[in-house]
Amino acid sequence: MNQIILNGPSASSEPSNAGPIFTPPADILEKGETVVMLVDIPGADPASLDITLDNHILTIMARVTSAEPEGYTPVYHEFRDGTYERRFVFSEQMDGEHIDAVLKDGVLRLTVPKAANTAKKINVKAE
Repeated sequence: MNQIILNGPSASSEPSNAGPIFTPPADILEKGETVVMLVDIPGADPASLDITLDNHILTIMARVTSAEPEGYTPVYHEFRDGTYERRFVFSEQMDGEHIDAVLKDGVLRLTVPKAANTAKKINVKAE
């Protein structure tokens, strides 16, 4: 399964203007002609989720903000506001035009079909 190459940790916990950047863990599964990517992004704001595929590089970004229930005052925080960011390199064997993305219960599920085999035989004419 060399269709997707992990680009290693693409982010760090170094603070930036928008808070730290978190590298979400991911699982990549393959079945037949489909690859499924599961990326954990708990607390991510669905409206801030940004997924792009440019030059075979899939980039996933999402903002996470803490929200206290109305009427409560925070006493102690372990969760921090920040940004999830992860990159993957797609091979030519992946069909980046038909990615299906679903966010449910803090897990982003990307279903990526494999591209049709475009190999073809080239006939050589003798002269």
